[in-house]
Amino acid sequence: MGRPVITARAAATFEPVGRSVAAARAFVRDTLHGWGLQEVVDDAVVLTSELVTNAVVHAGTTAEVICLRDREGVRVEVADRHPERELPLQEPGLHMGNPDREGGRGLLLCGALASHWGVDYTTADKRVWFRLDLPERPVGTRSAGPALPDDRLPVADSRVRVAVVQIDRLGTVSAWNDDASALFGYPPEKVVGKPLSDLAAWPHTPGTGTGIAEALALSRWEGTYGIRGADGRTQPVYASHLRVRDAQGEPSTVCLLVPESERAVLQSAPRSTASDGGTGQENRDRSTTDPFEAFIGSPAPEDLDGLLQRTVERARDMLDADAAYLLLATDDETELEVRASTGLPAARQRFARVPVEAGSGRYGSARMPSVHEDVAAVPGAVPLLSGTGMRSVVTVPLKVEGRLTGSLGVAAETPGRYSNEEALRLQFAADRIALAVESARLTELERLRRGSLSFLVEASDLLAGTLDRDQTLALMAQMTVPTLATWCAVYTIADPTSEPELSYVLHEDEDQIDGLKALLGKVAPPDPVLAPGARAWTAPGDAAHSAALRTSLRNLLLDDPSLSSPGTTLATASTVGGETVVLPLVARNRVIGMLILGKPLEERFRQEILELAEDLSRRAALALDNARLYSERTAISQSLQRSLLPPELPEVPGVEVEVIYRAAGEGNEVGGDFYDVFPIRDGAYGFAIGDVCGTGPEAAAVTGLARHALRLLAREGFGGPAVLERLNAAILDEGARSRFLTLLYGELWPQPDGGAVLKVVCAGHPLPLRLRQDGTVEPAADPQPLLGVIEDLELDEQTFTLDPGDVLLCVTDGVTERREGARMLGDDGLADCLSGCTGLTAGAVAARVMRAVERFAADAPSDDMAILAMRVPE
Repeated sequence: MGRPVITARAAATFEPVGRSVAAARAFVRDTLHGWGLQEVVDDAVVLTSELVTNAVVHAGTTAEVICLRDREGVRVEVADRHPERELPLQEPGLHMGNPDREGGRGLLLCGALASHWGVDYTTADKRVWFRLDLPERPVGTRSAGPALPDDRLPVADSRVRVAVVQIDRLGTVSAWNDDASALFGYPPEKVVGKPLSDLAAWPHTPGTGTGIAEALALSRWEGTYGIRGADGRTQPVYASHLRVRDAQGEPSTVCLLVPESERAVLQSAPRSTASDGGTGQENRDRSTTDPFEAFIGSPAPEDLDGLLQRTVERARDMLDADAAYLLLATDDETELEVRASTGLPAARQRFARVPVEAGSGRYGSARMPSVHEDVAAVPGAVPLLSGTGMRSVVTVPLKVEGRLTGSLGVAAETPGRYSNEEALRLQFAADRIALAVESARLTELERLRRGSLSFLVEASDLLAGTLDRDQTLALMAQMTVPTLATWCAVYTIADPTSEPELSYVLHEDEDQIDGLKALLGKVAPPDPVLAPGARAWTAPGDAAHSAALRTSLRNLLLDDPSLSSPGTTLATASTVGGETVVLPLVARNRVIGMLILGKPLEERFRQEILELAEDLSRRAALALDNARLYSERTAISQSLQRSLLPPELPEVPGVEVEVIYRAAGEGNEVGGDFYDVFPIRDGAYGFAIGDVCGTGPEAAAVTGLARHALRLLAREGFGGPAVLERLNAAILDEGARSRFLTLLYGELWPQPDGGAVLKVVCAGHPLPLRLRQDGTVEPAADPQPLLGVIEDLELDEQTFTLDPGDVLLCVTDGVTERREGARMLGDDGLADCLSGCTGLTAGAVAARVMRAVERFAADAPSDDMAILAMRVPE
């Protein structure tokens, strides 16, 4: 076989940072969707995520992602600049490692998901690639069906209505015919110009099916979904979409819609299996040789939902019944889930779950064929048929290799319709289709699990990208709606003694959020339970229906048109009228909240969706708890930082004093910079500005020791050198907990005739700068050893006078060590900035210096900064 012909190519390069993994996933997803390769998108995204993680996180280099398309599939290459040549070769006795660990998992996934994969080396890079082959897309042809007796024709209403809806390129309704108004209750002026997604109840299942936007973009599509009518109820419809373009080349989609029970009006005829030159008789003979094809029709539908729907329709017709339904078993075979029905309210029954053993004897067991001559005589024998008018029922199991995989039931409105003979006929048909149904179910599960894996990878990445509590709540809700549920709510629990608090509400229809939030605010929250798994919660639906009933009765009894319309209440009742489940948010063995998922009226959750939601809730709970811990840590750090700084500056007579303090980092570490200005005695004031080595609790301990010791020693009458020498001894007494400390300490005496006398000691700190009225700048102290290093420390102080108009500027090293590449502001840069501040107030001087420091570099400051400016007014 020759080298594949490349028909399309796309490439992108990503930096070695964590966020590049999400960007690479988005690049591959958008590229493959643009090429129309939806079938392999999920696998490609998962594999790309792992390989790019290896490149940018583990190899620590840039990653180049290249997508190559040919006629048979797509190839994705991930190249890094770290040409490590070791491969985890699969040899006897070589253990590949745990697939859950971080390293090597990408190559394991390649082996499991890719059609082909490999590693190519050059002298400059290493290139890991994988290939995903496209599934075969057989081209179908339309064919005429055989003539049938009248009693075998599909049943439809006497007046068959076909809704014709045209959708423009933006997905909005541009045409709406009279049959559409009759079927759904909307006049054209109410829907034209609105997105079809506002009306369509589209089945959202990660990894399976096609989204509404994708379906409208296909050249032709057939399938089943729901349309929300003007009465708030969702009507199942069978749709046939055709993509067309007008004379100007503008594309649009024509949608033909009929009630789901009348799908035969639009459903395409099965493709003919006749080979070239074959005769019709030969085809009939060939079709009768396969019992499965004889029952289900040839060829069988390719998707699970189509196969199940065809099965119940054939079963109903075979026994001349009024209704039929098919249930599939859960993995543990303890419950059965309704997956297809005909002649029953499908929206209410779909995904409903019933126990396998409905009774203690064989009569109530789904594992054996059963004939119910009259279900009215045995209440609860067949719970799915309660209130449907069905009387006689025959049910048979679907088994594969002796294992229960499902149950097929046929029902009639008259009692006594079925006997053991019909049960045997139905069991024979069920045996013919059981293996095909199980194979299709496993295929769907595999697609779902791959889609779920991609969904959880994306969710984990998003949740790990924030430590903000409110943003985590919003992400949690937006990931579940509408992918997993129609609406959701999040309750949070602050501590074990607190009541659950409603923290976030989201609905796929924004107009319903306020009503939903008001309803949940009136309902007692569910009890927090540590046990994992989803549990039903009926309180919102009961409360909504009670409120709707009271409102309707009040309006009817009072007959007062001025009363508010019950429309909002009824809409809310419809919103929460389906299944509602509670998932605990458990972190560190404590319930910190609850995730509520809900469906609208007459809809239920699939078991696979609940399992995916449970997995998501575990990740979301940990992210939410991490956000809570981070917020608490930040609040504690900020409170501690505030406690290490003076609450306010004293008024110094005859001297202007201004301080600016800027903490660096994210606010969760206590900085080492501090300042203080305080009265010592009448007419004398002390001031200090210092920097403790490092950050965190140890630095905070030294900062607190220094600040309070300075005040205490100064007020005891010690001079500047004595104060710092005793502080040095106290720091050394801390032993291993001690930290180096640079400190500028001074005493200030304002003079009655103007000016101020200062005595300063500079212990390893940036020297204070004095600005004179003529613009000259000079250091105001001599450098001396820092504190916390030498035991027998001897310090000197310098005395000088600030004349009217002079300024004394004191800063920490976060100011002088401000960097931009190889450049540093330094003492000279600070002096140049200060020289232009002649005539400015102390506040203006501090502000100008801070502005100059911030503008010196584009990056955010990496160190705390403190500026203390003192000026004698002229």
